[in-house]
Amino acid sequence: MSISLTEQAAQQVARQLSKRGGGLGLRLGVRKSGCSGYSYVLDYADVLSENDTVFEYHGVKVIIDEEHLPYLDGLQVDYAREGINAAFRFHNPRAQATCGCGESFSI
Repeated sequence: MSISLTEQAAQQVARQLSKRGGGLGLRLGVRKSGCSGYSYVLDYADVLSENDTVFEYHGVKVIIDEEHLPYLDGLQVDYAREGINAAFRFHNPRAQATCGCGESFSI
């Protein structure tokens, strides 16, 4: 199983954790939502549970509950600026379809 953060995404997570005043890293998961079935969930991680898997890229930890790993295997998280907009971008090789707005995917 592998999940990766680009250097730009890792820098953004580090900035947000610093602005927040700390945390272990980025908690990444999925939930049933949207027109395609699942959407990505990003949050801060302050504690680890025994079901968590930890990946580290560019000095930033990504924490994922093992229940979510089958949906996220191979996922690359990027952070991009386009004009005045900036957002995390998800490149999931397991996604078979995405909705038109890009907010949800199916496996």
